[in-house]
Amino acid sequence: MGLFGKKEKKESSADLKGNEIYAKIDTYHHYSEGALRFIKHPLRTLFEKPVNILYVSIPVGLVVFFIGLFMALQEGGPQALLTNSFIDDVAVFTTVIIIGPLAITDLLEGRRIRSIEVALPNFFRDLAGMHESGMTLPGAIHLVSQAEYGALTPHIRQLDQRISWNFAFLEAIRQLGKEIPIPLVERSVDLVARASDAGGDIVEVLRAAGKDSAEYVIMKTDRRNNMFIYVIIILASFAVFLFVVMILVSSFLKTMADLGAETGASGQAGFNLGGFDLALYIRVFSHAGMFQGFFSGLVAGVMGEGRVTAGLKYSILMLIIAWATFRFMV
Repeated sequence: MGLFGKKEKKESSADLKGNEIYAKIDTYHHYSEGALRFIKHPLRTLFEKPVNILYVSIPVGLVVFFIGLFMALQEGGPQALLTNSFIDDVAVFTTVIIIGPLAITDLLEGRRIRSIEVALPNFFRDLAGMHESGMTLPGAIHLVSQAEYGALTPHIRQLDQRISWNFAFLEAIRQLGKEIPIPLVERSVDLVARASDAGGDIVEVLRAAGKDSAEYVIMKTDRRNNMFIYVIIILASFAVFLFVVMILVSSFLKTMADLGAETGASGQAGFNLGGFDLALYIRVFSHAGMFQGFFSGLVAGVMGEGRVTAGLKYSILMLIIAWATFRFMV
């Protein structure tokens, strides 16, 4: 009975440890998804995807907007929202605070993706060449991991670590595709995994993957270069719009305002421009310029890179230019 009791005690202790381990695993998965992931790993979650930066920029932007709105209402009352351009400044700063970080992180993410896409064909070709020369596949991966492949380098070194931990090549390469959620990487990794699983020559498979990814990069680069002229046209048309508005305000609207002031002061009958509000017209044109700049930037992003978020950098730039033009130059 004593031995049996000790055995039961050991089994219950092992069960408790197992349940504790399972509970920790469940907790880890629980805090690895959704909003709870942001609570446990705030910085890592913010920079995993460009859009995640909105978790911080939106609350900060709204705080700035409501502070500015309160100041405008306190200074001039509700009427200030229609007559005071200060609320326009607040709206512009709020937009820059909310969209600016997203534009910067998306720009950096776009450069990282391009770096990975450019390095991927070289990685497959180098790996195929070393394996063809007589090296084992783990040895070739280890040697390749010592080279520099831009943003792809840390992922290759993780692949080498998995191979050194006796992971199968197919499992390790599939895990590489999961870590880099880029269409080119996912497609190339799937091609290598399927062909290797089917029993094909790994060297030919790697060469085929390198050739396919190189053609993809060339096509994408050609498309971006061919569409860049349309981005230039959009930017130039915005500059022309601002120039025309500045000429219109300085030569025509100001003349009309001066004429209205003269006729209003003289009290002449007939054609009277005494009620001509120059500030109202300038504010209307400023709104038109800022709206055109912001949405033209989004169009430029779609045409140039095929993504709306890629146009945010142009939108923010043209919005600031339009605001500064009407704030300081008109």
